[in-house]
Amino acid sequence: MNRALPVVRLRVPTDEDAIAWHRAFDDPEVMEFHGGASAELSVYEELTARQRRHDAELGFCLWTMTDESGRVAGFTGAQPWPREWGPKGEIEIGWRLGRAYWGKGYATAAARLTLERLRAAGVPSVVALVRPGNERSVAVARRLGMELERTFPHPRLDEDVLCFRLDLKP
Repeated sequence: MNRALPVVRLRVPTDEDAIAWHRAFDDPEVMEFHGGASAELSVYEELTARQRRHDAELGFCLWTMTDESGRVAGFTGAQPWPREWGPKGEIEIGWRLGRAYWGKGYATAAARLTLERLRAAGVPSVVALVRPGNERSVAVARRLGMELERTFPHPRLDEDVLCFRLDLKP
């Protein structure tokens, strides 16, 4: 049986969202597949500033996700793949939520909204890179209709990262 997804809203991140992201992600379990340790506030200040530039230049970014009460749940959205390894030249869809929002459909609801916005922006396809063992993110990718396309060797870890793909053309 499918349950109804929660109501989510996406907005371009503000300076204040850097603080909210820092609080939501200051949890070793949240960061397990993102380096393991909490990041400094300055990392989120730079990230939110970069996302504002992406939105202005590309029409999409990693948006701040809020719940039905307006509380920051995390982020979801898309950005050009930012690293020298992996799917260079691709648009990556991604999500990260505070632990209080896990298992309730927030990532799926926000990612579906992201896909609608990306289609409207003319993005032809997206990839999602997921570290092995991150079954929650694998499940979200599959719920979006993404298929495992290939793997990429991680440059610092002894593992191959899973690369899912979804064609967004009508």
